[in-house]
Parts: sequence; C-alpha cells; structure tokens
Amino acid sequence: MKAAVYHGNRDIRIESMPEPGQPGPDEVILEVLRGAVCGTDVTEYLHGPHFAPLTQRHPGSGHLGPMILGHEFVGRVIEVGAEVDGFAVGQRVTPGAGMWCGRCEWCRSGRTNLCAHYYTLGLHTHGGLAELVKAPARMCRPVPAACSDDAAAMAQPLAVALHAVRRSGAQPGQTVALMGVGGIGAFILAAARAQGLSPIIAIDVDDERLATASTLGATFIINARNEDPLRWIRELTDGAGVHVFMEASGAPHGPSLALEATRLGGQVLLVGLQAEPRALDLHEVVLREVNIATTVAHVCEVDLPESLEILASTSLAETVLDRVIPLEGLVEDGLLAMAEGRARGKIVVSPH
Repeated sequence: MKAAVYHGNRDIRIESMPEPGQPGPDEVILEVLRGAVCGTDVTEYLHGPHFAPLTQRHPGSGHLGPMILGHEFVGRVIEVGAEVDGFAVGQRVTPGAGMWCGRCEWCRSGRTNLCAHYYTLGLHTHGGLAELVKAPARMCRPVPAACSDDAAAMAQPLAVALHAVRRSGAQPGQTVALMGVGGIGAFILAAARAQGLSPIIAIDVDDERLATASTLGATFIINARNEDPLRWIRELTDGAGVHVFMEASGAPHGPSLALEATRLGGQVLLVGLQAEPRALDLHEVVLREVNIATTVAHVCEVDLPESLEILASTSLAETVLDRVIPLEGLVEDGLLAMAEGRARGKIVVSPH
C-alpha cells in the first residue's frame, strides 16, 4: 500500500509499505478516506524526531524504526477483530489516535490522555497517512451521516480543542482572550463558541486568520502586528483584564502577555508549545492570584463524540478548510505550505 513514511529530519517518503495484516481481537482495519496535517507533523518534519521512535522502541506502542505519519484521519471499516463489538464492515469511523491502558492511576480517574502507557497513532506507531491502517477499536467513534469525510478528518484536533476549553475553566459570560487563531487556535475558538463562551477576543498577526476568527464567532479581533494587544484588552475590559487567557500561538512572548492581560483571580491556559525555555516574572502573578493551567491531547470518550457532532451540525469544516491534496503532495503542498505561511486553514489529504 502507499503511505507517507517518516525516516527522520526532513525525510518523509511516499512509498510502498506492507498492508497492516489481520486485525487483533480488539482491532479494526480501516480504509483511510481522508487524513489531515497537523502542526506537530510540521515540527516533526523540520526539527524532529521528537516523537517518532526511530532508534529506540516506544514503551507504549512497541514500535521501532521508520513510521507512517498521520494522527488525524477518518476511515471505513474493512475488517473487524473477533472481540470487537459495535462496529461493522462498511462503517465510517474516526480514531481518536491516542491510546490508553485503562488500568493506571490516571486512566482510573478519567484522565486517559495522561495514561502512563499512552501512545499515539502517527506519532509513536503507524498512523493514517496511508491507504490502510490498523487501529484499536476502543479509540474509534462512528461518524454521523451528516458529517463529510473532510470534516471527519478534523474530529481529532477539534476534540483536542474541546479538552483545552474545558481545562481553561472558562464560563459563559466571562471575557476570554485567545492568542493564535491558526491551526489549533481556530478549533479552540469554535469549541469555545460551541460551549457558549462570549465575549471572545481573538489575537493574531495574520488578517486572513483573524477574518476566519470573526466568521467563527470572535467578538473582537486584534492584529498584534499593528496594535498593542495589552492596551486593547485593558480598554475592552475597563482596565481589569480578561477572566481567561488561552495562549495557543506558541510565540515567545505569549505566556508573559497572557499573564499580564489576565485579571485578579483569572486563569491562563497554555496550549502553544514553546521552542525554548522562557523566563517569566511571576511576582505580580502571585500577588494577583492568577491560576496557570496547561492542556494536552484529549479524553477520547468525552471529547471525540462531541467533536463529531459539532462537525456534523455546523459549517466549521468548510470555514477552516484550506485545500485537499493528494498524498504525493504532503511535503510541498502540506508540511512546507504550513511552515512557510502558504496555508490559510486546515490541509486535508486524500490517500487514494
């Protein structure tokens, strides 16, 4: 079968790989209908390997060596393991990509995204940027009939966004700032609106992404390339600052701006990953009793079904979709397009 195989830094090859073989008792084999490209894939291509277990076997997945990318995808079931209930051949499903053990302390408390044995398809073992993929049935959820293949390929990142909004603790009626509305940020904005949050101040340096943010429901938009976000936030909040600041840009100054722009007793959620360690002045943060939270991945059983329902009942996917590309164009028209700022939304991949 044809697949996008990660061999190392700036080395992704579209090549023939063996088919997944027979499913295990609790697995399904999927014909991949659509995949999607994530910023993590871009980072792995340009600066990795950070996740791919090329030289050391991954303790959770057991994988070692070159690996098929792709943790955002939708497929049609073509084979079902002997112990799998609830799925049938021909059914469309979206895997949550991250797999949990169900036994450790974190799994037992419902925080399966922090599982001690967690691994992710397309990051720690073979994923969905291929014609076929094997996936644990437990991480799969059925795709509603009203949800297109292109939209269903976005269910995993939207689930990540829903988890992030929950981690922020934001409540309807509170003023929320979101910095970075490209990639995961656009999904966080959509998730925030789906959960009734308003007003939302969207901050970015790109006018097209800010226009998309307005379409998705941002109340105010600030182009940080031309305007001072802190000044505008204070003006919009009568000097108090926002109740919740979600930092999704990964920009070097993002965390410090978030802490400055948050009011007494407010909440900062760090989503974007920093390329290097950053110094932060925490003196005022302590005196103002600002809470700092972080977020990673999603809780499959909670976030993925809601994500699919949102995608099936709204125009979110059409709003954020940039293009659909063939698998052969993954590097030039996908990864590099995102890295070089040539993408204005989500890039979806057709593997066939």
